[in-house]
Amino acid sequence: MILDPPRVLSDTPVPGDRARWLELLGGLDVNALTESFLALVANVPGYDPPPVPLSEVRRTGRLSFIALVDGLRDGGLHQTIAVANDVGVSRARAGIPLTSLMTAIRHDFTVLWEALTRVAAADDAELIVRHTGIVLRTVDEYAGQTQRAYIAEVQRMREEASSVRQGLIASLFQDARPTGERIATIASELGVPPESPLLVIAAATDDIAALRVFVSKFERAGATVFTHHLGDTLVAFTRHVELPGSRLDEVMQELPALRAGIVPAPAGLSDLRQASTTARDLARLYAPDEEGAMTWTRGWARLASRALTAAGNPILVDVNAALAACGAAERARLEESVRSYLTTGSVGASAEALFCHRNTISNRLRRFAELTGVDPLIPEQAARLVVGWA
Repeated sequence: MILDPPRVLSDTPVPGDRARWLELLGGLDVNALTESFLALVANVPGYDPPPVPLSEVRRTGRLSFIALVDGLRDGGLHQTIAVANDVGVSRARAGIPLTSLMTAIRHDFTVLWEALTRVAAADDAELIVRHTGIVLRTVDEYAGQTQRAYIAEVQRMREEASSVRQGLIASLFQDARPTGERIATIASELGVPPESPLLVIAAATDDIAALRVFVSKFERAGATVFTHHLGDTLVAFTRHVELPGSRLDEVMQELPALRAGIVPAPAGLSDLRQASTTARDLARLYAPDEEGAMTWTRGWARLASRALTAAGNPILVDVNAALAACGAAERARLEESVRSYLTTGSVGASAEALFCHRNTISNRLRRFAELTGVDPLIPEQAARLVVGWA
């Protein structure tokens, strides 16, 4: 005996289906669909309790089923439907997670499918199967439109928050003496304790890109970093919290290698304006071939030198004139020895660094003092050399 092969049901509608399909769709009660949906969505994480009024969920649910049933009549959603945008925007504003929203929308298929099987007769089984793809596609199209509206609204919300945040930060730089109340308000909006110590980092011109990369990495490690532009300089600041062994601590280990001005703001937001100005000035001190962070310890003398020079106050005019009177070789040896001593603060260490005897260093320091009238061994006089040679 030859057995007939098993019959494979088609999932593609045939021309004779349309009249009965429209009849089945006409038997659907939109209000009943909505109530079935509400019963299911109440168990979706993020909707229990509803983050928006139940009346709003019911309203948009009803409009959604009207649009979906119309789509089933037309073979799918062929254009954007208003309720998809409504649902996407309102759920984003309500803070419902996207995964929860998509789970809720998938219940539309369950509700529609169960309702269709209830109004259908036994003879409609194959017709229902042939329309499975249309039902799935219609719900997916609605879900896709809603998801796109949700994502666009989240991006808009982020841009709004960023704009507000940047405005608050800008006000800190514009107001030289913000009141304690104003600082407290801004601190609350930024989510930063008003007196929490801050770390301020600034990079100028070509060094800004590297700072942005560092900020991105630091944020991925869990930090909250704020930024602001001061002319050609990008300023970034964050709470100064030490967490040894953490991912944040690992990223912070990269900071000393960055070409950036780094200044603490120990009093928090009230210190931010001054600390940022100093960090910016430090960031502008680099010579082209220099590497590593420019801290206050490293850069203070250069800042002082530039400020004095800009004010028209010569620092080492008399010293340079006196040194010009001796030969080039002697001048080079004297400057080398004095610079080494100013760095080490030790005759012995300078002698070791320059591979000569301690007496040689002492004699050169004495000779320098005799020629210039500036004694490197006297701190008050040595400070002028430190600043002038910075």
